[in-house]
Amino acid sequence: MTEIYQTSDAEGTINFINMFDLEHMAQEVIPKGGFGYISSGAGDVFTYRENERAFEHQLIIPHVLKDVELPSTEKLFEGEKLRSPIIMAPVAAHGLANTKGEEASAKGVAEYGTIYTISSYASRTMEQIRQAAGPSANQWFQFYMSKDDGINLTILEQAKANGAKAIVLTADATVGGNRETDRRNGFTFPLAMPIVESYQTGVGQTMNAVYGSSKQKLSPKDVEFIVEHSSLPVYVKGVQSEEDVERALSAGANGIWVSNHGGRQLDGGPAAFDSLQYVSKAVDGRVPIVFDSGVRRGQHVFKALASGADLVAIGRPAIYGLALGGSVGIRQVFEFFQTELEMVMQLAGVQTIEEIQGIKLRENRYI
Repeated sequence: MTEIYQTSDAEGTINFINMFDLEHMAQEVIPKGGFGYISSGAGDVFTYRENERAFEHQLIIPHVLKDVELPSTEKLFEGEKLRSPIIMAPVAAHGLANTKGEEASAKGVAEYGTIYTISSYASRTMEQIRQAAGPSANQWFQFYMSKDDGINLTILEQAKANGAKAIVLTADATVGGNRETDRRNGFTFPLAMPIVESYQTGVGQTMNAVYGSSKQKLSPKDVEFIVEHSSLPVYVKGVQSEEDVERALSAGANGIWVSNHGGRQLDGGPAAFDSLQYVSKAVDGRVPIVFDSGVRRGQHVFKALASGADLVAIGRPAIYGLALGGSVGIRQVFEFFQTELEMVMQLAGVQTIEEIQGIKLRENRYI
């Protein structure tokens, strides 16, 4: 069993230089079991490590004399103005990092001015998360399907009632990955998961048990079900191949989310950034692409946008900011990425996000 939890209830500005510093600082305040769950990858953590290294496979070409000053990171997406194309990825159980949980993280993301994706495995209710973010919040809902379609319909209705603007079907976690760190730590969830309490509690469960309570056999029919019953845009999350693009779009998906779950599922698979090259070519502009996994720098965001992503999601860095500074800390993390992105844009000679999406990166022949 995991230890009795007393996480941080910090609220305030954090003094850090980069995301690697932030991770080390967060390790000092998040209990060992929770930090291991948040920070670790699957198996030998090969894919986890490659997620960060893969950004070195492509190079940003500096440009001069481009008449660029004060680049804008604003992004108009589906009629909504975002402060930047950097959004919050779905992450389970924010209460592992801060006693205020998703209420603090949703508030921080809303104050920053971008999209917040609520996890099915949140430690707060959708109502609490929505209320904390305020009436102007832009929120999506990440869906782990139950084996019971009646429960699925109830959760979808709840998401719609609480203003969700899209449904994100996580399709790459029908079973838990080889989370050896969790097993070494004897980690079980110390917190309830109120959104899915009709079919699991979360408290005292391992990650494998949590996934085992959800639907483990997904097919295009599940995408069709969500499309039909939600009347909202549906993104399929976990896509890493051309074949899966066609399977998802044929089933009615309105967007593709490229991700390998932060290296937490299939170890030995490709880095998410390398997969993005193939997926974006297969999508060919038909639907929006969201990208996550391994993003730690503004230049990572730049490279993902230049490689076909429309939005770039961050997960672990935001949770580290939450642990250390609550809603203020999580907003700081988004501002860190924006500041670095603006610097890279200036040096690369691009004024807008749309211009990033029109440039070409150069293959790194030095590795």
